[in-house]
Amino acid sequence: MQVKETVAEGLKHEFQISVPAADLDAKADARLVDLKDKVRLNGFRPGKVPVSHLKKVYGRSVMAETIDQTIRDTNSQIFTERGFRLATEPKVTMPTEQTEVDDILAGKSDLTYTVSIEVVPAIQLADFKSFAVEKPVAEVTDAEVDDAIKRIAEQNRTFAAKGEGAKAETGDRVTVSFKGTIDGTPFDGGTAEDIQVTIGSNTFIPGFEEQLIGIAAGETRALKVSFPTNYGNAKLAGQPAEFETTATSIEAPQATVINDEFAKTLGLESLDQLKGAARERLAAEFAGATRQRVKRLLLDRLDETHRFEAPPSLVDEEFNLMWNSIKAEMESGGKTFADEGTTEEAAKEEYRKIADRRVRLGLVLSEIGEKNKITVTDDEVSRAVIERARQMPGREKEVWDYYRNNANALAQLRAPIYEDKVVDFILELATVTEKKVSREDLYKDDEAEKSAA
Repeated sequence: MQVKETVAEGLKHEFQISVPAADLDAKADARLVDLKDKVRLNGFRPGKVPVSHLKKVYGRSVMAETIDQTIRDTNSQIFTERGFRLATEPKVTMPTEQTEVDDILAGKSDLTYTVSIEVVPAIQLADFKSFAVEKPVAEVTDAEVDDAIKRIAEQNRTFAAKGEGAKAETGDRVTVSFKGTIDGTPFDGGTAEDIQVTIGSNTFIPGFEEQLIGIAAGETRALKVSFPTNYGNAKLAGQPAEFETTATSIEAPQATVINDEFAKTLGLESLDQLKGAARERLAAEFAGATRQRVKRLLLDRLDETHRFEAPPSLVDEEFNLMWNSIKAEMESGGKTFADEGTTEEAAKEEYRKIADRRVRLGLVLSEIGEKNKITVTDDEVSRAVIERARQMPGREKEVWDYYRNNANALAQLRAPIYEDKVVDFILELATVTEKKVSREDLYKDDEAEKSAA
């Protein structure tokens, strides 16, 4: 066998390989001998079929299998000997001229082919003991607990019918029935009976709730609205519509007294227990925000300390996934790049940088995990599936079956678990110092990102 490297440009390599016909023929004959005791042919006793006859019957297909296996074995040997880690599947180019192909399959000509690959660069990992990470920690205050309970009370407020002839106001709950039309024609999903609408909740199409202000029980109004351009139903998105709406009852919100009795309506024994539950929930939310901040800081540090050329094909793949998602989101929202204060070219450049960072960080995290034998167990993945199922009450079996029958979905669950375990490994080595911050400071970066988005 002869191996000649014809291309060595950065992470791209190409080899020309030549395998002697005699080697292929010997491997094919060995395969035919192995088949001798397994095949059944008319006119021959089991195990007594001459190899020469088998070669006439199966020679071409056996040689094709031999070539395929030889290419896989040869490529693996070449990559292993050179210490290559492949970024993508190798691209094999075979002879295409029919006469040449026939001669190779007949064992008359040597097999000559080329294989092109893109490799993962050698990654020199940083000394994680030199990393210094500041961990922002926010304590839950009594005022924050009180605010949380007020929000709970607001979400669980009761309503009482207003007097006869009363008009609906902002904050009131109106029970309505309506029939929607577009250009006078009813549309699917546009008709409903006894729907409760809280004016000011912004849960209905923009303009719908506001036009209910002043309506009385028994009154019918024609509400004119337009569906948002990013509405979930593409047939309705951006369309002007009219809803013939009749109010059947008007209810006003009642003041909620926050006391032990209110806590009992929520299944708790006392107001103190409700406050304790609210404090625990806020503490968990703060801990999650702290974790995200620390993780982001750590990933930034890994990005700074591991600069190398990312495999272009992986960057292209990551960029295309992001770009297609961005384009689809903008189209559904009816937005342009000008609306975002940029151009398509500038946006592409920015997202390509993000794609490059993601690929490099993914390779670094993988290298850290591999060198330190960090793995994700099946039990950890199963717990993640169970948690997903719990988030969809009544559809638990559907969720479980989806992940059980979808390897890609399971891989998407496994990836963040692996990433978190690698992050925890680094944090154990790094110097982590806590810094007391307020809730506002803890969420400041997240809120700034949202406002810039």
